Amino acid sequence: MVAVVEHRSPQEPANPPDAPDAQPPSGGRHRSVGPDGLSVWATAQSTGPVQRKGRYVAESVKHPARMLPAIAAHAIAHYTQPGDLVLDPMCGIGTTLVEAVHAGRDALGIEYESRWSDIADANIKHAHTRGATGRAAVIRGDSTSILSLVPAALTGQVALVVTSPPYGPTVHGLVEPGDGGVRKSDNTYNDGTDKGNLAYRDLTGLTDGFAQILSGCATLLRPGGVVVVTARPWRKHGQLVDLPSAVIGAGLRAGLTPVDRCVALLAAVRDDQLVARPSFFQLQAVRKARRAGTPMHLIAHEDVLVFAIGLPEISGGEVVA
Repeated sequence: MVAVVEHRSPQEPANPPDAPDAQPPSGGRHRSVGPDGLSVWATAQSTGPVQRKGRYVAESVKHPARMLPAIAAHAIAHYTQPGDLVLDPMCGIGTTLVEAVHAGRDALGIEYESRWSDIADANIKHAHTRGATGRAAVIRGDSTSILSLVPAALTGQVALVVTSPPYGPTVHGLVEPGDGGVRKSDNTYNDGTDKGNLAYRDLTGLTDGFAQILSGCATLLRPGGVVVVTARPWRKHGQLVDLPSAVIGAGLRAGLTPVDRCVALLAAVRDDQLVARPSFFQLQAVRKARRAGTPMHLIAHEDVLVFAIGLPEISGGEVVA
């Protein structure tokens, strides 16, 4: 049986008023249940394409590692209030920004590759044609130097950071069957030659760069601000690469305090069962591994790692000042 329970931010009142314009595309409200409880975000009750249909421009599907809109929307709804500023230092096609402006928040994104920043700009414009009231902007640049990119006036103004590091060079992409077999496309961040992209560094290089990004984010956070990072492990040459633990280490090096670890489902909950929504690449990898004798399983969730600043002690799931 799958238990889906409520989760609440350390700064959120026990019984907050609902924000009608800030509900995630799927999933409900969540409240912390203590250190022995599990906070599950039901963020895949509908598929990614269904969540994005009409809400994002068509070119958005070309990004090889898109965040589920419901994950960003859930974090925004439960860690911020209308008018707050949300930041994504690795914004890709702008999922965090789109969900923020639809929820009446303002948003700022940093994106390394101009291809994706152009699509993020298009998605923001599209959101405004659909009635989004928040303001948003995208800065094209390397977020390991985020403090040199973001206006100094925003220091100490960010309420929430929502982001996800790249999962190495192996990502989803698109597939198209043909006479010669399955053809892959849009399955890389760039052509693989630009080593400035964190996706093409080894785990140490990736986490060092991500620690730099989080350190800059910590400076931009307002008192009580929260950082939400989604991450999941991947396999390299059959070995598990524990990215979530590496992200926690990066957050600690950046001066952030881990305050929660949740689960964002990538599978739907139906009649107390999980219904997996794997990509073609995930299915292929699992089938190959099982044929080789490795009992791999489909990925059904992402870790949601929550950090804050200025929170000295955690007790019973609550922050003690």
